[in-house]
Amino acid sequence: MAREWQLPLPDMPVPPPERAWRRLTAPEGYGPQWRRLVDAALELGLGPDDLAEDGLEPVAVARGWRPATVTLYSKVARYGGVALPVPRTPEPDPATLDLRPLTRIRSEDPEHLRAVAWCALALGWPAAVGQFRSLRRDQVHPSAGRLVVRTDDGEWSVPGATTAWNAWEEVRGHFPALAASPWVLPALRRGPGLDSRIGGRLSNQALQVTFTKHAVGTGHHLRATAGPRRREWAAALAETYRELSYDSYRRLSLAAGAPPVSGRGVVRAERAVAREARRAG
Repeated sequence: MAREWQLPLPDMPVPPPERAWRRLTAPEGYGPQWRRLVDAALELGLGPDDLAEDGLEPVAVARGWRPATVTLYSKVARYGGVALPVPRTPEPDPATLDLRPLTRIRSEDPEHLRAVAWCALALGWPAAVGQFRSLRRDQVHPSAGRLVVRTDDGEWSVPGATTAWNAWEEVRGHFPALAASPWVLPALRRGPGLDSRIGGRLSNQALQVTFTKHAVGTGHHLRATAGPRRREWAAALAETYRELSYDSYRRLSLAAGAPPVSGRGVVRAERAVAREARRAG
């Protein structure tokens, strides 16, 4: 466990930022993220004591970090010993959103088809990122126009996801490493880690990045293909997708009536439904 950073006593001089950061050790498993956090802070001349006192907002504004990124680096800072509050994940805005474009196939690219299959599954099985990271192919069973997901926690029926699932399964079958992988969402290329391999299990962070890339790409596609009457709709949806995180996508699925997979996010989804009901009334 990293030693927690302590603010200097009133009568003690504040050490220079670079020296202050050198006193702390990168948390295990988060070396690259720690270096990026330190570099971003040093660009503004901030040391650990500045972050502990003022939070990450100055760095986030300077770097243009999104809420999910701020949450990640807050966690990394805390693991490294800098006591920062973890920002609360913002409620999805709007509380309801057309998510179907994210489940539609537009190319044969494996990365695209993997993301489409994920989004299609999540509309009926709105699991957290960590649960999708560990979901195995033998836990997903195609059946009469729907997929059945069976885990130790129960069984879920997911309608409308078979087209995306079959397209992803067919394409991954062309690549031996992907065809042999037991994971529903395997790595498509090697990463920086020593244990990383094609077909291996992705990290939570890699999956978050994958979803963000897919959401932004879908928005660009909507803008490029929308007819004159739908350009305004496409532009508005693309702008919302640009800021959409998987956590918000999952809560929107729950708010739309998907059965919960775990307790996380259910209360916030119920509040979103209640807000929409009050507006409609």
